[in-house]
Amino acid sequence: MDISVVIPLLDEQESLVELHDWIAQVMQSNQLNYELIFIDDGSRDNSWSIIKKLSTKNPSVLGIRFAQNFGKSQALHAGFEKAKGEVIITMDADLQDSPDEIPELFQLIKKKKLDIVSGWKKKRYDAFITKNLPSKLFNWAARRISGLKLHDFNCGLKAYKKEVIKNIEVYGEMHRYIPVLAVNAGFKNITEKVVIHQARKHGKTKFGMERFINGFLDLITIWFTSRFGKRPMHFFGFLGVLMLIIGFTFAAYLGIDKLYFNPAGRLISDRPEFFISLTTMIIGTQFFVAGFLGEIILQSRSHKERYQISEDTVTK
Repeated sequence: MDISVVIPLLDEQESLVELHDWIAQVMQSNQLNYELIFIDDGSRDNSWSIIKKLSTKNPSVLGIRFAQNFGKSQALHAGFEKAKGEVIITMDADLQDSPDEIPELFQLIKKKKLDIVSGWKKKRYDAFITKNLPSKLFNWAARRISGLKLHDFNCGLKAYKKEVIKNIEVYGEMHRYIPVLAVNAGFKNITEKVVIHQARKHGKTKFGMERFINGFLDLITIWFTSRFGKRPMHFFGFLGVLMLIIGFTFAAYLGIDKLYFNPAGRLISDRPEFFISLTTMIIGTQFFVAGFLGEIILQSRSHKERYQISEDTVTK
C-alpha cells in the first residue's frame, strides 16, 4: 500500500462525493495504490450514508463512524490506527485542501527520506479578522515555544512516514502539534511545502474562539509534557526544594534573631516571617507530594480508548 489518505470530517455531506472523485482521479493518474479513510466525527447530516455508498462503490474507501463528536484529534487517532500505507496523508474534507498536492507530498517523503512534510497555506482565502489573524498569532507563538520553524501548524494537509504516526499519540486538540509530538518521539526530519488553499465551497468553518484558546492551552501542555512528562518529579521536586529552602531560611532567621539578637522581642508566632516560613514549607511539601503522585500515575496509567466507534466499513 503506497498511500493512506486520512480525512476526519463533521457535517460535510456536500463535499464528500466531489472530494472522493478528485482523490481517486489523482491516484489513478499517478498509478498510486491507496486507501481512503473517512472518519465521521459524529455528523448530524447525511455524511455517513454517503461514506457507506462510496465504500460500496470503491473498495479503497474505508469508513469509521464515531458514536458522537469526540474531536479532530480523536478522529485522526482512529484513522492512524487503521492506516496501512507507507505514507499517510491527512487533509480536511471541506475541499480547501487540494488532492493535487498528494503525489508531490508522497515523493518528498519517499525520495528525500523525510519524516513529515507539513503544508503551508501561504495565500489564504479565509476571513482576515476571524481566522487569518488569530492563526498568524497562534503560529508565531507555536514557533517560539516549540522551536520548530513551521509557518502553518494549523494546516490539515500533511504527509507522514508510517513509522511516525504509529509511534505518537494524538489527543485533546493536539492534532495541530503532531510535528512537535513527532520531534519528541525522535522524528526530527521535518520540512514544509507551500500548498494551494481554496475558498470553502460548502458549509461553514468549525474554527471558533474556543478552539483558538484551546490551541494555546494545548501548546503549553505539550511544552510542559515534553520537558517533564516522563519525570514529573523533576519539575515538582525543583519547586518543592525551592519552597522548602525559602521556608527554612526564614525559620533559621527567626531562630537566630530570637536567640542571639532580640531575645526579649515579640513572640516568633507574632511575626510575619513565621507565617511566610510556615506557608512556604507547606507548599514545598505539597509540591513533593504532587511529584510523587505524578510518578505513580505515570507508572500505572492505563491506555483505554478515548472514543467509541458505533459503526465502520473497514471489515467488509
